[in-house]
Order: sequence, then C-alpha cells, then structure tokens
Amino acid sequence: MKNQEKHHSNVFMRWFLDNKFSIFLLNLLLFFLIIFVFNKISFVLNPFWAFFNAILPPVLLATIQYYLMNPVVDFLEDKAHVPRIISIAILYVIVVILLVWIIISIVPVLQQQTNSLIKNWPNIWNDAQKAVESALHDPRLNQVRGNINQTLSSAQDKLIKAGQQSITIAIDNIFSAVNVLTMIFMTILTAPFVLFFMLKDGHNLKPYIARIAPKKMQASFSELLHDINEAISSYVRGQITVAFWVGVMFAIGYSIIGLPYGVVLAISAGVLNMVPYFGTFIAIIPALILAVMNSPMMLIKVIIVFAIEQTIEGRVISPLVIGSKMDMNPVTTILLLIGASSVAGLGGVVFAIPVYAVVKIIVTRVFNYYKQVSSLYDEVRPESDKKVIKNDDKLTSK
Repeated sequence: MKNQEKHHSNVFMRWFLDNKFSIFLLNLLLFFLIIFVFNKISFVLNPFWAFFNAILPPVLLATIQYYLMNPVVDFLEDKAHVPRIISIAILYVIVVILLVWIIISIVPVLQQQTNSLIKNWPNIWNDAQKAVESALHDPRLNQVRGNINQTLSSAQDKLIKAGQQSITIAIDNIFSAVNVLTMIFMTILTAPFVLFFMLKDGHNLKPYIARIAPKKMQASFSELLHDINEAISSYVRGQITVAFWVGVMFAIGYSIIGLPYGVVLAISAGVLNMVPYFGTFIAIIPALILAVMNSPMMLIKVIIVFAIEQTIEGRVISPLVIGSKMDMNPVTTILLLIGASSVAGLGGVVFAIPVYAVVKIIVTRVFNYYKQVSSLYDEVRPESDKKVIKNDDKLTSK
C-alpha cells in the first residue's frame, strides 16, 4: 500500500510539480485569470485610465520632441562642452524662431490653398463626374457600362450618407469638440515644460529604472532598456526625418510642374508618410484627381514626380536615415499594419511598429534567457566530437 502511494506521489511530482511545461501552463492560466479579474473590476481602474488619458498627449508630444532634440543636446554637451541647460535653451530659441517663420511664411499659403480647395471642390467633383460620364460613352465600354454606372452611383450614395452622418455626429458632439480643443491647448501649453525636464534629466532615467530589478538582473535589464530606447528613438527620428524630406520633395516637384494646391498636397503627403507603405500612396490619390481635372499632361507630370520621389526615398533617404535598424520584413510590416488598423484604427497604424519592436526585443531576450537555463536547447555533440574528447582525456591522464 505504501509503495503504491509512493508511486502515485512520484508520478504527481514528475508530471506536475517537477514538470516545466505544467508549471508554464499554470502560470499562463494564472496570468489570464488575473486579466479576467481586473476586467470584472474595471470600474476601480476608471479614475486611473482617465488620469492616464489626460497626461498621455503632452507626454507623447514631449517624447517625440525629446528623441529629435536629445542627440543635439548630447552632442553639444559631450563634444562642445556646452552646459546642458544652455544647450536646451539654445534649442528652444531655434525652435521658436522656426515656428515664427512657419507661421509667417507657410501658414498663410497653406490657409489660402486650403480655402481655395474647399471652395472649388464642388466644381472639381462635377468636372470629375463629367469626365467619367464622357469616358463611359466610349464604345469599348458597352459591355461593362452598366456595372460601372451601378458602382459609381453606389459610391456616390455612400459618400452622401457618410457626409450626412459626419454632420450629424459633429452636431451631436459639440461638447466633445470643445474637450478636444481644450486637450490640444493644454498639450501645447504643458509639453514644453515636460520636454525641458526630459532633456535635462532624461539620461538619468535608465539607471534609475534599472534599480528596480534585482541586483543580479540589473545589468541585463539595463541592456534591455537601452535596446528598447534605441529602437523607439530610431523609429521616431527616422519616420519624422523621412516624412519631412518627402514633403519637401513633393513641394518642389509640384511647384515645378505647376500643380494647383501643391503645398497642401505636399504637406499631407509628408504627414501621411508616417504610415509605412500605405501613406504616400494614399496621399497621391488627390494629386492624381486634380491632375486628371487639369490635363492629361499634368497627370503624366504628377506620375513622374511620384516616381522620382519614390526612387529617391527608397534608394537614398530611407537607407541613410532608417537603414535596417528596425529589422522588419516588409510582409510582416504590412500584415502588422492591417491587423493593427482593424483593432485600434489610426492609432493602431501609427503605434503598431514601435510597439511590435519593443515586444520583439522583450520576447527575444526572454527566449534567449530560457535557452540558457533550459535543458531542451543543450547542444548534442556529434559522435566524432565525443571520440576526440575521449582521446584528449586519455592523453591528459597519461
């Protein structure tokens, strides 16, 4: 009887208590159980989420500016031996001067072209409809004319309904709009103060956070923080730099060919370029529509400008600015953007790649640690190596 109980105890120890896979499943079950419990008491966390949503915009804006300005501050402090506070003050003055120049020179042109585009958009839309109708009278389209007309009418109905819904939502959410404007004002007001202290004391943040980990893990945890910081900074600086030069190239190209509303289209192309792979192609659509309404020759010129911009961006700017630091396959990036857009909309598209990079770094380090401590990944030596080792042992013993 005792032997049987001892046998059952050994089986239980071997299959549950001493089994790493069972322990992993129990930890996984505990993890999801904790998530389930927090989901049931989510009302307790509502004040914390409200607080987090309130401070997120200024902190996010300050973080983006930090990654752009911190390398300059570090360079002035390390190479030119300029005190850090003075370097920050110099950068603030330069930024203010640039903002004043943009407000004086670019904003009036942008406002004029935007107002003109809004005013003339009904005429542009009518011209587009006439162009499509004239194209439909081509005898070569007799077989598909009915399907095309049906598709166009369906698209027009959807656009009208979407416009009506947007107006209704805008009227119903006037107070939400006021809240958004208040949030924007508070973000612009508080972000410079947050940025100042991030630039002043940000280099001390990583050692401070590393102290949270146990002493044996502080070195590896510090390396993890360094890799995450490098990945995020590379992405932020790279995307903003590439977006800036994309806007400049489109502005120069549209000015050369004389495309109407070139400044608005160039700035929108630069902003949309923050969305990898899809942004620039989305931004080129209104340019193509305006080019078609202008003349067939203008359409060819816009396509040439787009081809030149894509060549320079893909062959020169992106390799120099971003390079292969993100180490992401294009297929992975595209699938990630599609999935993130379906889950979190525009925010998911913007933050999908940096979040993926951070998660990838953490998972890779955890997996490497697991390979070191697990016996599953011990290298099995070939028989020839074993014989060599045995012979070496014999010679050593002699």
